[in-house]
Amino acid sequence: MDVNGKTKIVCIFGYPVEHSLSPNMHNAAFEKLGLDMCYVPFKVAPQDLPAAVNSIRALNMLGVNTTIPHKENVIRLLDNVDKEALFIGAVNTIVNKEGKLTGYNTDGRGFMSSLSEENINTENKNVLIIGTGGASRAISYYLSEKASKLSLFDIDKPKAQMLVDDLGKIRDNVILLDGIKNMGTPDIIINATPLGLKDTDPLPFDTKLITSETVVCDLIYKETPLLKEAKARGAKTINGSGMLLWQGVLAFELWTGIKPPVDVMRKVLLAKIR
Repeated sequence: MDVNGKTKIVCIFGYPVEHSLSPNMHNAAFEKLGLDMCYVPFKVAPQDLPAAVNSIRALNMLGVNTTIPHKENVIRLLDNVDKEALFIGAVNTIVNKEGKLTGYNTDGRGFMSSLSEENINTENKNVLIIGTGGASRAISYYLSEKASKLSLFDIDKPKAQMLVDDLGKIRDNVILLDGIKNMGTPDIIINATPLGLKDTDPLPFDTKLITSETVVCDLIYKETPLLKEAKARGAKTINGSGMLLWQGVLAFELWTGIKPPVDVMRKVLLAKIR
């Protein structure tokens, strides 16, 4: 890559950020399309976020991704925020147009694209999400639009209730479960908790509830113990790598107005995950 004075810079703000796979897949796409762009990771401590956001304007960056812990706190620093990102309460993509910064959230649509790619239909399905953090807020916004029923569970009941209340303002099919044992027989179960990042983590719920008709998703982008157990029970499984890919595809389009080479991004991403 020939970086020069005309090269447009895109970056990611995170703390930590060393683990991010976004630079690999975006730079591969830029190179494939012959675009004079470069994607750089920046470790931004929480107290430095306002200065980092101002640098987007000062350095005339094309755009930025934000990751933990900045997705929520960056909202107040932007000029405009997309209505879906406002509802979700988190921004993962910022577009700079002539110094005006607009925030978007591509996580939810990225997740829905990953399901569609695997021929998983959510229309009129009974869906359960375990965990009600930022990722859950993003995907539940879209899932509640399609599902016949969306059940939510979290050990942090006030946080879960807040999401149910927020969704209740626009949907009438969302319920809060008081325990996993009351989850019934959902068609689709999604783990949106961190359980599974380590192989020694406990399973997020009793997998005896999974049948061969169940679709089990994990937002962690590897084959977790939950997915291994679900697969052993004959269930269809999907990990979070597809969501990571497609949220990046959507961000790429917001920055450039160009459809990226998805297969190139996927190849690089999966190679890094392995």
